[in-house]
Amino acid sequence: MPEPTTAGGPPPTPSQTVGPFYGYALPFPGGGDIAPAGHPDAVTVHGYVYDGDGAPVPDALLEFWQGGPGTGLPGSIRRDAVTGGYLGRNGVDFTGFGRVPTDADGHYAVRTLPPATPAALPYLSVCVFARGLTHHLYTRAYLVQDGTDALLDGLDPARRATLRALPEPGPARHGTHRFDIRLQGEGETVFLEFT
Repeated sequence: MPEPTTAGGPPPTPSQTVGPFYGYALPFPGGGDIAPAGHPDAVTVHGYVYDGDGAPVPDALLEFWQGGPGTGLPGSIRRDAVTGGYLGRNGVDFTGFGRVPTDADGHYAVRTLPPATPAALPYLSVCVFARGLTHHLYTRAYLVQDGTDALLDGLDPARRATLRALPEPGPARHGTHRFDIRLQGEGETVFLEFT
């Protein structure tokens, strides 16, 4: 690669980076409403995204995928056949997909149904987009604390804990799980590599 020139030539330009521009066109109304409105089995998964210094990341975008309870088949988001625009969720069907930005404090929340994952502990697949990442990161949020799973069983206990969405105590918090994501540093979340 040739050396950049500054005397008599164009100045060097910065390399490309990811974001922070996720707030434009990617989030959509009700993006965290994976479960049908008012469903009695709905659970809430929420938490914060932290950078390597432990500071909240206010401009991350998270995507969640999962199979539906029972059948394991996800639903879909509706589109307008004429314009291709977003029509929203009908509020009745399970969608299997959610996309939420973090707020100014680095917090996110999704409302979903307990996932169906045959031959494994139930988990949500999570994809993280954030400033400074050249590639998005994949992880899992396990909602069940006990049982065996090939991925979890292969990790030491401290690393395994970074994949657990912990139930919040108290009757008012029933069905609420906390799952924080640490992009690097102490307590870094386990991220998966797909080849």
